Amino acid sequence: MTVLIAGCGDLGTEAGLRFASAGEEVVGIRRSPGKLPGEIRGVRADLASEIPDLPGNADIVVVALAADSATEEAYRAAYVDGLRNVLDALDRQAVAPRRILFVSSTAVYPDSAGAVVDETTPTEPSRFSGKVLLEAEELLFARARESEAAVLRLGGIYGPGRTRLIDQVRSGRAVIPGQPKHTNRIHRDDAAAMIVHLATMPQRPESVYLGVDDEPAEYGDVLRFLAKELQLPEPPVGPASDGGAGDKRCSNRRLRSTGFEFTYPTYKEGYRAILAGEGVRHP
Repeated sequence: MTVLIAGCGDLGTEAGLRFASAGEEVVGIRRSPGKLPGEIRGVRADLASEIPDLPGNADIVVVALAADSATEEAYRAAYVDGLRNVLDALDRQAVAPRRILFVSSTAVYPDSAGAVVDETTPTEPSRFSGKVLLEAEELLFARARESEAAVLRLGGIYGPGRTRLIDQVRSGRAVIPGQPKHTNRIHRDDAAAMIVHLATMPQRPESVYLGVDDEPAEYGDVLRFLAKELQLPEPPVGPASDGGAGDKRCSNRRLRSTGFEFTYPTYKEGYRAILAGEGVRHP
């Protein structure tokens, strides 16, 4: 089986290595394919502006794009234009993969004041990031045609090389918001494992899955936990712009129902692994 990963950055590379370890042929598209490990055959393309040349025998396509910056222009170039160019390439080369998985985000949901959110919750994003991602999802379903199309909406990714909160606590810049706010997290390794699981499971996937761990966490609790693990004073409470795009508690029940098992079921196990130096960051 040949797996194509369109957007083979940190997350895509980790997923690609897992596909390869399972014996699959893996092809990864990125602007700098020379940075890919030997297990992944690299294809050079800037998906935001180019229609790439694809392997004609791609059975599975994973679209795991990332914006260059947090601007609407960058998001549209990455997620909408990038996905469109992949789909145009599939059409041009008459490649009909069995399954296409698009990696999206829980940003497509609005602030729900702490209510539980699942795949049936209306998508009414208030920020440009969610609006652009939702547009990309709709493009996928409109164009997938004969392929089984699915979307994985990931929560906030953390892991090796993604240590923003740890760095903030260490530096003393972390501030616990005065207004409690839930956040939804996923360790990079579990996110990569979800990609492999959903792309290869024998049953036809549902159209959407939420990729979050078992514990929607109050943001202040995460900061307090990190401070305790680092043996540092608890961060102060005060005005803070950080803490995620909205207060919601995302449910992973549908993903769990497929048989997926987490290595890091909550942020506590995940951050402890990072602090212990586990995991390797890929370019």
